[in-house]
Amino acid sequence: MSTSSTGAAAAPMTGNAVAIKNFAFSPATLQVKAGTTVTWTNQDTDAHTVTSAASGGPLHSAALATHAAYSYTFTKPGTYAYICTIHPFMTATVEVTR
Repeated sequence: MSTSSTGAAAAPMTGNAVAIKNFAFSPATLQVKAGTTVTWTNQDTDAHTVTSAASGGPLHSAALATHAAYSYTFTKPGTYAYICTIHPFMTATVEVTR
């Protein structure tokens, strides 16, 4: 698998899985339909979290050790920004449509 190093913003991707690797969420923007369960899997050796960027958001994982996973089912359309609270420079978004 190759990685782009152009620095250009990646286009949103569809699917239901987000990899946490190299201190980043991949894809950075995921588009899903309401009712989709998204699973994040930590592929780094450091622990990471999946936490809503806004207070009161729905994402609240514990610290995920290597190979640990966290899943959440998005029931309402909207844009859900999230971060890793351990490494707040790690940011990403899930866009939920009807």
